[in-house]
Amino acid sequence: MAENKAQNKEEKKVQSIIRIAGRDIDGSLPIYRALFKIKGIGLNMANALTYSIGKKLSIPASAKLGELSEKQIESIEEIIKKPAEYSVPRYMLNKRKDFETGADVHYVGNDLTFSIRQDVNREVNLRTWKGYRHQYGQKVRGQHTRSTGRTGATMGVVKKSALKPTAPAASKSSK
Repeated sequence: MAENKAQNKEEKKVQSIIRIAGRDIDGSLPIYRALFKIKGIGLNMANALTYSIGKKLSIPASAKLGELSEKQIESIEEIIKKPAEYSVPRYMLNKRKDFETGADVHYVGNDLTFSIRQDVNREVNLRTWKGYRHQYGQKVRGQHTRSTGRTGATMGVVKKSALKPTAPAASKSSK
């Protein structure tokens, strides 16, 4: 009886911090909320991955991340790295028809940052219009630039009634 209780306590041991996809995540979060904390996984992708995890590993979506075993966490990482192989729709991937490989992949964490940087550098080197806009720090996707996106003070129109003429300062003449 005492051995049985000791085994239950060992099984219920919750890890406080779990490392998934290069990110430290709070172990008290449910799986779908924990996945949302990883860079490159939004709300819809987290829900799709949670569904795939539940289907493949038969883990409920409300299960706490810290309660999972190391083997289950490794399986979750595998699903995050290759979501297309685990019934996640192709349109949810963030890199469809990759420029170099032509494959559909989903980048997360530092891989996503590196991929975006490489794409921008390729545009700049090819001297495309998007590359030119990136190079000079301008808006790339057709946004207005006259009144938005300014760094520092905003520009505006001042009405004439707001401008009060200032009296010329009396100059001292030295005698």
